[in-house]
Amino acid sequence: MESMAVTSFQDLPLADRDHEWDGDAAEKRVRKWAGAEDEPNEKYRNAHLWYDAEKKDNFTAHKFLVADVVGGDLKAVPRGIMAAANVLSGGRGGADIPEKDVARLKSHVAKYYAKMGDDAPWDD
Repeated sequence: MESMAVTSFQDLPLADRDHEWDGDAAEKRVRKWAGAEDEPNEKYRNAHLWYDAEKKDNFTAHKFLVADVVGGDLKAVPRGIMAAANVLSGGRGGADIPEKDVARLKSHVAKYYAKMGDDAPWDD
């Protein structure tokens, strides 16, 4: 059984480019917004790019949060997307996810870069 999963591309609206990115604070806001205070649900999951499907009832099984609640709506935050791209490029110790998921994650992140009018770092 396939236990790791890249979430489907949500095509979330973008927050302003200079919107602060604080992953820990975003995580708390997303939990509240999703009504996922006790355990993760699909809305919570969709704010992340990747999760371990076998442990999807654990918050820690979700990685690559790129969204935050801005003005009551879930939005992809450019600085969060850039932080994810940095990790996927080997920054901060790299991504602790299966190698086969990396290409799909990069494609996901590249779609947000395109939305921001940029190329992903690996497409330069």
